[in-house]
Parts: sequence; structure tokens; C-alpha cells
Amino acid sequence: MKAIIVDKDMHHKDLKVGDAPEPKVGKDDVLVDIYCSAVNFFDTLMAQGKYQIKPPHPFILGVEFAGRISKSSPIPQGCPFKPGDRVFGSASSAYAERAAAPWRNLHLVPANMTMEQAAGMSLTWPTSYEGIVGRGELKVGDWVLVHAGAGGVGLPAIQISKALGAKVIATAGSAAKLDVCKRLGGADHVIDYNDKSWPKQVLKLTGGHGVDVVYDPVGLIRESLKCIAWKGRAVVVGFTGGAIENLPLNVVLLKNVAVTGLHWGAYTKHEPERIAVVWKELFALVKENKVKPTVYEEIFDGLESTSAGIEAVTKRKTYGKAIVRLRKDTETAKL
Repeated sequence: MKAIIVDKDMHHKDLKVGDAPEPKVGKDDVLVDIYCSAVNFFDTLMAQGKYQIKPPHPFILGVEFAGRISKSSPIPQGCPFKPGDRVFGSASSAYAERAAAPWRNLHLVPANMTMEQAAGMSLTWPTSYEGIVGRGELKVGDWVLVHAGAGGVGLPAIQISKALGAKVIATAGSAAKLDVCKRLGGADHVIDYNDKSWPKQVLKLTGGHGVDVVYDPVGLIRESLKCIAWKGRAVVVGFTGGAIENLPLNVVLLKNVAVTGLHWGAYTKHEPERIAVVWKELFALVKENKVKPTVYEEIFDGLESTSAGIEAVTKRKTYGKAIVRLRKDTETAKL
């Protein structure tokens, strides 16, 4: 089969399509014919050997995908899927024509969702839901500040917050991405975080109240404490800005602020029972058409376009999720 094979540490621009052996299907795995793979920033780090997870060479790159259970797939005991089912999820070796995936890592693609939309949902959407609801303890009427609102976790955070009755202020670094936050996310207000006065703008928009929840994948918690409300909840999602912050704990004390972290990947080990709850509540919002995954406007067609897709993500040219499409789904989603 065709796949993106990493046989040594390499830059993503040097990635090429090669011939790979068919996947080895374990006892709890199903075989999936991949239709679409989602691009993540960590793909470039993994290719270069700079990610915390370092698979032995050679390996097939990619983690997120959507596709169909292969006609030749074994169906493990307890697995709810059957050959032909549209599924999405995560597993190693996603940039390939087929992948072996633990069936517990997969979900049925909702009827009102395309393969392209579903391919990028498995990591970002539960991260955003748990960040806003589980860690941010969102309440109806809360003010929510979402940083990097046009990004892979930012747009879901905006949509989820709005769907659950919050008022949302989103930040981004360009006029085009601020437009995405409003047009595709539904943010009530948008602010360019390159303008150093943005905390003051947040206070003005909230009538001096400040924001009740801060959702931050960038590394802007320190500045956000200038405009957080009494008993506000600041959720640390990541540090895509590059620096790990040192926080003024006197502000945390004086405002009764809770600064809380979110590492969704660790729930499998520490709180597996929460995972099913998050997905159930997410799928309810999807079914009611209250939220919808956002796919970047340029679809990267064919495995050979994988390096171009990763380049676009690393250069911050994309919004939502960038998708590499291996094959088109002939069954149209009921949008």
C-alpha cells in the first residue's frame, strides 16, 4: 500500500510517498480504509525526531483519520462496527491507504458530517469540550476568552461555548483569522492579540466585569489575568507561542482565580470513564447542529500533498483543521 514513510529523521518538506507493508491487525484492532487524514503541527516534530514520542524507524506518519471499516477487517469481540461503517479516530500510521486501529479509539461518523470534517475531530474537539466544560466549569451567561480562536482547538472552543450559552471574545493574529472566529466560530467579539492593549479591550467589552473563563493554547495566561473576573477560571491548554509562562500568583490570590491545566491525552490513563461522557455530550451537540467541525478551505488532495499540508500548518496559514484527502466518499453526508 502507499504511505508516508519516515525512515530517518527528516524535515517535513522531504516527506515522500512510498510502498509500505499492509498493517498488522492486533486482536483488538480493526482494519480501516483511510479516506482523509488530518494534519497536526506535531507531525513535523515527529518526522524530525523532536517529538516526545519517537517511534523506531521506519514508521508511517500521521495520527488522525476518517474512513471505512475494510471489507477484509476482522471484527473483535465486543466491537460495535461492521465492514463498510464510516468511522473516525486516532491511531499511528494515518498517512496511509489503510491503518490498523484499536476499535475503542474509533467512533461512527455522524450522519450530518463529511469524512473531511470527521477526520480532524478526534483530538481537538474533546480537548476543547473538556477544557471549556470540565476544567473551565462553564455556566450559561459566562464571558469566555478564547485565544488563537481560528486554530484547531480554538474554533471548537468558540462553538462549544456559544452552544452552551456563553458570550465569547476570541483573539487571533490577523484580520483574516479574526474574520474566521466570527464567521465560522460564531464569536461575539474579536481582538487582535498583537495589540498590547487587548486586556483593556476585553475589560471594556465586558463592562469591567472581565472574563469568567480563559481558554489558552498559546501561552497568554499571564496577560489574561489582567482581564479575568473574580473567581475566573484560566485553562492552560498549551504553549504554541513558544514560552512556558511564570505567573503572578498575587493576582491569582487577590481575584480568587483558578489556574487549571488540561492534558486530554492523559485521560486514557487517569480518568478513562470521563472520555465516554465527553463524547456523548459532544455528539448530542453535533446531532442538534449546534456545532460543526471547520475544515480549512484548501483540501490537500492525495498522499503526495502531505508535506504541503504540514507546511501550511507550520506556517500558520490554515484555520480549523487542514485535511489530506486520499479518496472521496461517494456517500454524501446528510448536512
